[in-house]
Amino acid sequence: MLASRFLPVFFLALILSMPLSAQDTSAQKNRIAQLEKEIAMLEKQLKENEKNKASVLSNLTLVQKKAGTRRKLVKESEKKIATMDMQIISKQRDINAMSARLDTMTLYYDRLVKNAYKNRDYRIWYLYILAGDSFSQSFRRFAYLRNLSSQMREQARKIKDTRASLETEKEVIKGMRAQMRDEKKAYEAELVTLRGEESQARGMISKLQKDSKKYQSEVASKRKEVEALNREIARIIEESLKGTGKKGPARQVDYKLSGEFSANKGKLPWPVDGVLLEGFGKHNHPVYKTIEMPANNGLTYSVSKGAKVSAVFDGEVRKIIVMPGYRQCVLVQHGNYFTFYCKLGSVKVKAGQKVKTGDTIGTVETIAGESQFHFQLWEGRTPQNPELWLRR
Repeated sequence: MLASRFLPVFFLALILSMPLSAQDTSAQKNRIAQLEKEIAMLEKQLKENEKNKASVLSNLTLVQKKAGTRRKLVKESEKKIATMDMQIISKQRDINAMSARLDTMTLYYDRLVKNAYKNRDYRIWYLYILAGDSFSQSFRRFAYLRNLSSQMREQARKIKDTRASLETEKEVIKGMRAQMRDEKKAYEAELVTLRGEESQARGMISKLQKDSKKYQSEVASKRKEVEALNREIARIIEESLKGTGKKGPARQVDYKLSGEFSANKGKLPWPVDGVLLEGFGKHNHPVYKTIEMPANNGLTYSVSKGAKVSAVFDGEVRKIIVMPGYRQCVLVQHGNYFTFYCKLGSVKVKAGQKVKTGDTIGTVETIAGESQFHFQLWEGRTPQNPELWLRR
């Protein structure tokens, strides 16, 4: 396989550029677990789409998203293997150093043994001590011979302990190498799966391109639905801020709540357990690249059938509406901020109700075979990118 020939060079480059820490390893495990969770959710959604006979375009979006997520997983696997390789190199360096120390210790021990062998006869020891020119010299000779035996015992103990540690380290590195072999096999399997998903996406694109008029008509219809939704949201927000229409006098904005909401930017919980399919802003059609899709004023998630939707912050339910293509939608006000929850089949709240962070707003409806959730966040009259506000 072509990828296999480039692995050693790629891993070497990564090893030279990557710092190693327990924190990095833990974060990497979390990223891999999250990516695997997303892929599992997308695969589940594709099975549900097949059962509900969702459109080819909907399936293409999911397949492309799954391939993109798997690409990220492959990159994380590459980093993980490079990290493991780095750990093995470091461990081998430690083993080499320990082995060198053992050689030095053994050499020193051999010298002690030779000296002890030369003086193995106690009579020679006594004569050696008594032959000293002075009492102090005799005492030094006595101390030398006494320490020689003690040094031999101590050195023998050190050699035994070092050998045991060396064997333990060898077993550890053996396990690390086996783990890395398994990781490389898993990596190769992920690559094969990724190629299959990319091929599947190309096939679906080819099929869609054969009926351009039909899908361009769907884009036009979708544009109308999106524009109608955005106009209605803007109108409701304007009404909420000014107190126009049947609502009577202007409502007082809770600026304290606004401040609390603003202080939680980047910390708000996700409104639903799902995979982000389409981000904020303008996007081109996945097949007809020259066609610009309607601007997304929020985020669109792929979710499981009947997924629970929760409030992202304390607030008050301002309105519940029904929109073409979006089913039931709930607008919650948080002072000068607004969150909008769309594509709901059932709603668990009512207008005027106070909600807390995490309270259930409703459940997602499967529409035309698709189980998707749409979420928007506005500051006053301006739509915001929710990704900047939600917890990563």
